[in-house]
Amino acid sequence: TIARSLGIIQTVASLPMNTRNEATGEKITQPRVINQPDPRIPGTTFWSWIISDLFFFPSAYAYVMERYADTGRIRAMERVAPERVTIQTNGVGTEIVSYSIDGSYVDPSNLVVFAGTQEGLLNRAGRTIRAAAALERAALDFAADPIPQMVLKSNGTSLPADRVSKLLGAIRNRARKSVIYLNADVDLSTIGYDPKNLQLNEARNYLALELSRAAGLPAYFTDSQQSSFTYSNALDKRRDLVDFAFRNYMSIIEQRLSFADFTPAGNRVSFDLDDFLRGNPYERAQVYEILNRIGAMSVSEIREEEDMLL
Repeated sequence: TIARSLGIIQTVASLPMNTRNEATGEKITQPRVINQPDPRIPGTTFWSWIISDLFFFPSAYAYVMERYADTGRIRAMERVAPERVTIQTNGVGTEIVSYSIDGSYVDPSNLVVFAGTQEGLLNRAGRTIRAAAALERAALDFAADPIPQMVLKSNGTSLPADRVSKLLGAIRNRARKSVIYLNADVDLSTIGYDPKNLQLNEARNYLALELSRAAGLPAYFTDSQQSSFTYSNALDKRRDLVDFAFRNYMSIIEQRLSFADFTPAGNRVSFDLDDFLRGNPYERAQVYEILNRIGAMSVSEIREEEDMLL
């Protein structure tokens, strides 16, 4: 469930970002660091790691590798795993005063902090994750050894040690469907509960729902709940994802990249959702027809929007 939730949210990493002038809304040329922060790896990989860090931890981090000589703005950066970063606060614990990576002090100007708005899944749902892991172990135990625990009880006669050892050895081989013979002086009984009485399936379904809630996704997206996706409502589902799951991660990244150490004043960075939220071809054609008729879009602009050759 967690892997499915993270995979869906990491869809954000595949979305392109644009830089626009805040006054005119016009797209402007942006540096490579926006869509490919680390020149050694694809931009999608970098942003997937950052989103994963924000998903599990309160914040995500990147270390500045290179700056532009003329402006001092960041030209390249590499992701730093949150568990490598430690913080030092003031005496009352209300403000961060310094950062360290692997125990070594780092200049704050060289550490890009994507400050999250939540405590992270590991802090928020740690007990639920541990309960799910314990439930998986219990299910594995029953799958490997489906027969309940057995007890051999003597009916009054004290059996010699070699006899007891042979009986226990025969019982341990029960998974091989071997035949076991017991005299009247020994009884065989079982203790414990079977998977049905333990309600393992019900408990696993409940935890899947809880983990979906903790991840901030509707349960039907993680296959934890039955749902009917149709061609007509798929776009509405995507809008729900953007509004109630993606928006938080997108805003953190957009607003941090709009700081002056990345983007000149008066400009802002934003994700391009056009392709992700575009309707089916018939709906788009209807919209284009209206926009063209009122003079809002030309034929060449429509062809460009649809990636058609001019």
